[in-house]
Amino acid sequence: MSFFKHSTIVAALMLLLTAASGCDHIDNKTIPRFSVRIDLGSYALWNTYGVSGMGQFRIFNREKNVPSNFPFNVNTYTGYGGVLLIMGIDSPLAYDMACPVEISPEVTLSMDASNFEAVCPRCGSRFNPLTGDGGPVSGVAINNKVGMRQYHVYPSNGGYVIAN
Repeated sequence: MSFFKHSTIVAALMLLLTAASGCDHIDNKTIPRFSVRIDLGSYALWNTYGVSGMGQFRIFNREKNVPSNFPFNVNTYTGYGGVLLIMGIDSPLAYDMACPVEISPEVTLSMDASNFEAVCPRCGSRFNPLTGDGGPVSGVAINNKVGMRQYHVYPSNGGYVIAN
């Protein structure tokens, strides 16, 4: 086989593999990038507002004053549709609460505590925030291949800081 034919076959196989691997990609960036910074960096703040057991969750939304007794300040930002803080299998995870299908800060996910899934009230899509990627479980989100926008959770002084 000539070099040209061999390199053409190799190039075609590489292109096929690249296309095939792209089919399973979940887009978790459909939600616009808004600032996120929630400082739960002290032991006292984490003990009051943090999460400890797998599946335990808390929602933060500065515009809606949720939780109502949280000390929001000028340096607190809660993303596009609010922030879900949930304890994963071994560490806390954070996601934007806006549905990645609807892409509106007014259409926010709610948590189904029976199976730890995030559910959209409008399109009915369900997501798994415990997996560490907020991937779709059912609904339009599977067909659209979209997942929840994830934020970083950094350890700090006995607690954590949520940021993007």
